[in-house]
Amino acid sequence: MTATQPTTPVLVGPGPLTADDVVAVARCGAPVQLAPEALAAVRRGREVIEALAGDAEPHYGVSTGFGALATRHIPVELRAQLQASLVRSHAAGSGPEVEDEVVRALMLLRLATLATGRTGAREETVQAYAALLNSGYTPVVHEYGSLGCSGDLAPLAHCALVVTGEGVVRDASHRTLPAAAALAAAGIAPVRLREKEGLALINGTDGMLGMLVLAIADARELLKVADITAAMSVEALLGTDAAFAADLLALRPHPGQAAAAANLRVLLAGSAIMASHRGPECTRVQDAYSLRCAPQVAGAVRDTVDHAARVAGWELASAIDNPVITPDGRVESNGNFHGAPLGYVLDFLAIGVADLASVSERRTDRFLDVARNQGLPAFLADDPGVDSGYMIAQYTQAAIVSELKRLAAPASVDSIPSSAMQEDHVSMGWSAARKLRRALDGLTRVLAIELLTAARGIELRAPLAPAAATGAVVTGLRASAAGPGPDRFLAPEIDAAVRYVADGGAIRAAESVTGPLS
Repeated sequence: MTATQPTTPVLVGPGPLTADDVVAVARCGAPVQLAPEALAAVRRGREVIEALAGDAEPHYGVSTGFGALATRHIPVELRAQLQASLVRSHAAGSGPEVEDEVVRALMLLRLATLATGRTGAREETVQAYAALLNSGYTPVVHEYGSLGCSGDLAPLAHCALVVTGEGVVRDASHRTLPAAAALAAAGIAPVRLREKEGLALINGTDGMLGMLVLAIADARELLKVADITAAMSVEALLGTDAAFAADLLALRPHPGQAAAAANLRVLLAGSAIMASHRGPECTRVQDAYSLRCAPQVAGAVRDTVDHAARVAGWELASAIDNPVITPDGRVESNGNFHGAPLGYVLDFLAIGVADLASVSERRTDRFLDVARNQGLPAFLADDPGVDSGYMIAQYTQAAIVSELKRLAAPASVDSIPSSAMQEDHVSMGWSAARKLRRALDGLTRVLAIELLTAARGIELRAPLAPAAATGAVVTGLRASAAGPGPDRFLAPEIDAAVRYVADGGAIRAAESVTGPLS
């Protein structure tokens, strides 16, 4: 979903970031500013590491190797090389590039953990990371390389590598250039990593969490769109809104379904189409499930999103590293980097997304079948037989829904042992996040096709007028997609509907009448 360019910097530290902070920096390009309290905490944390730097006793991440190589004691003269080697070797991603907003999100979240002072990174390293985030240059990160345990290692390592002056970035025009040239242009001195700093830059759940926060923001908007398209479909298919009554929904007090039903009621208010079949002559007492149960399905997805948001909130308040500096100055190994809490909700959201798309496709299919569409032409075609109408638009929907069902298979139940069995159980949370992003794109397209179909259905009910809210949505759509008529090149109209959904146009049109939807 699109967003506007903010001007106010996001303050990093002393408290946790909010989800809005993450979206502002990742998606909208907001700058960051380190709080003075955060810098003071960084300095205190570094003092702990400095006190251990020359210690003969082994300390993981300071004077030992990593993973299965943790038993190797590293002499003082090799400890800077240890950190540089860690970042270089772990920047081992492969495959397509990850989206800039994801890279910015994971960089911000790693910066937030560095700013807690719990990692032992130096102030100049933390400042350099913030400067890179503000520079307009984005490290190139690849699709594959994280198992969602011991941190999102490869993605974070590609970012850490850039701070040292190595690797590759993209500029604001999305052109690639060497990191060294980008740092020079931005006036950022390359960092020469010291004890524990390489580990501090790569050991966190930041990629998973960043994608979860962005997914929650997108899902909340798409849920509003799903209520809009459901209302339009109920209206154009001559359904009843009686099942959406507040007292009926209160008998099953799930908050999500109450919110969805409330949206449906305000969206359908004042519809002449709905009023046309409310009289005693109407013999339909209930609609098919895809219409009647729309608030139950969308409501369950809402409640799932709310649960995911609680998990994200806990994670945003976390300081994840291994080892970590405790508030009383101990340096302790731990397992807080494990991505299971995030992996589970990322997979859970993918299930909800798939089902929300599935019920949307079922409503679309009803429009095209003369046995079920309450008197509309076959496939909503202008001249059925000569014209095919929206026949193949539903095929496109069905293909996407089928893909979403495959993407709903959980990634977090998988685990492949790594690092010579030292890391013998991993979360695959990064993979869960990547497939959720693809699923949300699919849901956007499915809802856009339902919107396109329902809009034509509403127009074919003329001279009966729709509700003011659904009518406003149809009017907004018609600015970029033509109304009923003979067959024409359909793909551009589907693309226009996708943009109308993705950029928030459909929501703005509806809310211009209803006020804010839940």
